[in-house]
Amino acid sequence: MNDSLYDIPLKNLDGRALTLGEFRGQVLLIVNVASKCGLTPQYAGLEALFKAYRGRGLLVLGFPCNDFAAQEPGSAEEIQDFCTMNYGVDFPMFEKLNINSAPRHPLYAQLIAAQSEALAPAGSDFREKLAGYGCSPKQPSDVLWNFEKFLVDRRGQVAQRFTPDTTADDPALIAAIEAALG
Repeated sequence: MNDSLYDIPLKNLDGRALTLGEFRGQVLLIVNVASKCGLTPQYAGLEALFKAYRGRGLLVLGFPCNDFAAQEPGSAEEIQDFCTMNYGVDFPMFEKLNINSAPRHPLYAQLIAAQSEALAPAGSDFREKLAGYGCSPKQPSDVLWNFEKFLVDRRGQVAQRFTPDTTADDPALIAAIEAALG
């Protein structure tokens, strides 16, 4: 992927305009997050991952999204307070954006175009569970649910995509991070 991934306009939770260009040269784990999801406890693992690897150049970036069963209804301030008070989140958090709903945010349009399928943990039945709840994605390449993860290497290339049930300590995720860090 070219520099355009780094040029997409974003805002952090405080409303400051920025781009991923501020993080050029680092490995990015981009995660769509939500405060009222069964997977919300993953915040703790993501923060631990961030603390363990940030010295080597890994940044976890949280992108709240309300597209999945309205599980992120809060304002930017409410999201920040929730993440800080409940999980001690210190990694960068951004304003809510559309991931599967129209208009899809350009960041996610590029991430999905670069990596159309997510790698699932061994024995995962996450897709089947979603289908059982009538929550299957409309398109095969759509993000499945909250806490899907995109790993972007130091050159801005999308290296891998992981399903929401991939935890921060999953061996495949750790191996991909280690490889991206070099």
